[in-house]
Amino acid sequence: MIVGLTGGIGSGKSAAANFFQNEGITVIDADDLSREVIEQDTPGFKKIVDCFGSAILDSDGSINRAFLRQEVFDDEKKKKLLESIIHPLVRDLMIEKITASQSPYSIIMVPLIFETNSMNNYNRILVIDCDPIVQLERAMLRDKNSKIQIQKIIDSQCSREERISIANDIIPNNDSLENLKIRSIAMHKFYLGLSKK
Repeated sequence: MIVGLTGGIGSGKSAAANFFQNEGITVIDADDLSREVIEQDTPGFKKIVDCFGSAILDSDGSINRAFLRQEVFDDEKKKKLLESIIHPLVRDLMIEKITASQSPYSIIMVPLIFETNSMNNYNRILVIDCDPIVQLERAMLRDKNSKIQIQKIIDSQCSREERISIANDIIPNNDSLENLKIRSIAMHKFYLGLSKK
């Protein structure tokens, strides 16, 4: 069984993922994979440099991800081009990791399931849901970004209602980390039951 774990920026996806991981569940972070497939000297790295030029490189020769993100953020054409390079590579690596997994079910942490219309890639979709005000405050604290920057990211993601519309399961996360842990472990037990069927 494959569970897609999603939620907006600052919703607590990573914290929830850690609780599942502590229970021995394989958690695959799509963001980590997207970093991995463009590491120096990989085919993904070469393709991106061919398409976007050496201006996107850092002084150490690696891709400056923040600069690249900025470069494509407001340009739909460039964004599509970047995605056409990264997404297939991430998908292949993801299949590899799922195949290697020994746990009763696997979790794939993906920020943009609704946006990429990839609901069919998962047996269940788990949404970590939180109030937009809480989300904004958490993300500002964590990323040390301005309210305007974080709001821009929130606005570029799907709405809370859209995200909930694709959920099989929802964990509310408006209060403490301890409560998130309790809810995550309860969900883990529920998934264990499902994966035995």
